[in-house]
Amino acid sequence: MPIHKKSTLLHFMLAGVFATSLNTYADDTTQNFKWPKGQKAAVSLAYDDALDSQLDYAIPALNKYGLKGTFYLQLSSTAIDKRLPEWRAAAKKGHELGNHTLFHQCSKSKPGRDWVNVHRDLDKLTVEQMKDQVVMANTMLYSIDGKRERTFTAPCIDKEAGGQNYIDAVKSEFVAIKLEGGNVVPDMNALDPYAVPVSFPAGTTGQQLIDIVKEAAAKGTMANFTFHGVGGDHLSVTAEAHEELLKYLAANKKTYWVDTFVNEMKYVKANQKR
Repeated sequence: MPIHKKSTLLHFMLAGVFATSLNTYADDTTQNFKWPKGQKAAVSLAYDDALDSQLDYAIPALNKYGLKGTFYLQLSSTAIDKRLPEWRAAAKKGHELGNHTLFHQCSKSKPGRDWVNVHRDLDKLTVEQMKDQVVMANTMLYSIDGKRERTFTAPCIDKEAGGQNYIDAVKSEFVAIKLEGGNVVPDMNALDPYAVPVSFPAGTTGQQLIDIVKEAAAKGTMANFTFHGVGGDHLSVTAEAHEELLKYLAANKKTYWVDTFVNEMKYVKANQKR
């Protein structure tokens, strides 16, 4: 074959490889999950158990930085009974009130569960009993904030009542459920909205919290925090560490979408590619 024909053939072959590479790259990039306004990750700031410190420190800090949080209320908490107007005010401010059951039953048989009261042992309940109280909790939450769309965090992320899965019996009541341990979602398209991974920071520094959201941005996915005490109560982080995270998120709104968990998961479900 003449040299000029070989050269022409090589040119077309290389052009084809280059075009194929571009197409492959384009296909790969379309697989990345697209967050609103071009942000790189979503961050869910949630708080369990309806604690006084959440009203005293967490909500004022969220309001200060213009961020929305999700509060999973244990409806038997004294902080509900004594401070109900403040929870209503939080809901009016745009924060989500989530379902964390009436009585926070957990499995007493698991390691480190000596603190679980005998009369609140999830091992002793049936699926039907657990479903009844979860549905009743939604009704009580409706009486507080007037909303029907709800998310759920299972107490202690335990899935079984009396040795049987109760999550399957209640998930139709919810937009999404936090149910697994983990800091950052690996793949948004593969995420099960009813088994969302979540971390429970305690004694964590502000920088450690920021490092988690940076990991989510690097992966293009989602970081889910569920705090307990903030500046007090149990399983707490300091108010300073909590505010350091909020300040960072507020300063980087082009990178992080921070919203209520219900809003974030409605978006995820509508945009997942399965």
